[in-house]
Amino acid sequence: MSMDTRVPPPGPAARAVAASGSVIREALALTARPEIISFAGGLPASELLDVDGIRAAYDRVLGTSPYRVLQYSTTEGDPALREAIGARLTRRGLHSRPEDLVITTGAQQALALLTTTLLDPGDVVAVEDPTYLAALQCFHYAGARVVPVPTDDQGIVIDALADIVVRERPRLLYLVPTFQNPTGHTLPAERRHAVARLAAEHGFWIAEDDPYGELRFHGEPMPWIATYEEASDRTVLLGSLSKVLAPGMRLGWLRAPAEVCRSSVLAKQALDLHSSTVDQAAAAQYLLEHDLDTRLLPVRAVYRERCATLLATLPHVLPPGSTWSRPEGGMFIWARLPDGHDTAALLRDAVDHGVAYVPGAPFFSGPADPATLRLSFATHEPEEIRRGMARLAGVFRPDRRPAHRE
Repeated sequence: MSMDTRVPPPGPAARAVAASGSVIREALALTARPEIISFAGGLPASELLDVDGIRAAYDRVLGTSPYRVLQYSTTEGDPALREAIGARLTRRGLHSRPEDLVITTGAQQALALLTTTLLDPGDVVAVEDPTYLAALQCFHYAGARVVPVPTDDQGIVIDALADIVVRERPRLLYLVPTFQNPTGHTLPAERRHAVARLAAEHGFWIAEDDPYGELRFHGEPMPWIATYEEASDRTVLLGSLSKVLAPGMRLGWLRAPAEVCRSSVLAKQALDLHSSTVDQAAAAQYLLEHDLDTRLLPVRAVYRERCATLLATLPHVLPPGSTWSRPEGGMFIWARLPDGHDTAALLRDAVDHGVAYVPGAPFFSGPADPATLRLSFATHEPEEIRRGMARLAGVFRPDRRPAHRE
């Protein structure tokens, strides 16, 4: 056969063609230069990672059982790690056995497994508007129809959700109820209970995503939706060690009813067989040897200070008439500039000024609000936050723009 008569291979699947890139990852790539003060990423502060403790945990498991931790493992996950996570959930008010858990390669894989096992193309997923961008990508990739539910400064609006549930008949409701990404809002207990009752009355699943819940630095903890009796048989709780131990270990989990655990294990077998054996073993060893709650106390104190510093700068940085959230924990502040502003269009100017943020529009599944943006306070010390926000003032308030950037 001549080179001219070869038949080209088929193109990518329709879902791959339709998939869009991640604005957050593109923003992170754009701001990789060290001179940029970036408020774009949702990263834990590197200097707060327990490098010595984590190294010791790897040394311990490699020294005591090297052949086990360097071999293949079970898809469900390391039994000791499932035991440790289940014990932590139980202490926090949600009785959990190891068999209720599946260990995943980050909470993002837990979300992907949930999407694979619960959604068919065309199924309706209801989401907070705005919501976690990677969840929207996951649902769209699966061919689901995403329906936005309005939110206010306390999270999802229950009356609006009730109307949408009746009209759209969603199969799944996806929520980040505690220190939500991107807004930082926390859903009050009465709204959580209302969500549980709606799920029982109308028969839909709840995906309760909780990567930030252990980073509370103000107020009292909220109960998981999964703890309410009405939702206990239909709530999948997603969690992660990325924000409280180390994101590079790529360890998350889902806690679910038995049928979802079984189907998630089968889906995970097809995807990657199992998450890293040695990383799971090291995490289990770390949780065995360390009191993570005590370890998180200084982390929360640092985030409290950094959040307060950023909040204190906003009246001097954002244009008059702007509004912003006041989170009780997590990593994010959500801001809205007055009508007429477009934060995506302003991002290039911000980068030219040596500072970055994430525009808010991509977080919306309904009509986007171009005047919004997300700021993360977690990775910078207070003085650097003040320097970065001074640069941002030169973008959002040109009347305050210095003659030369510091």
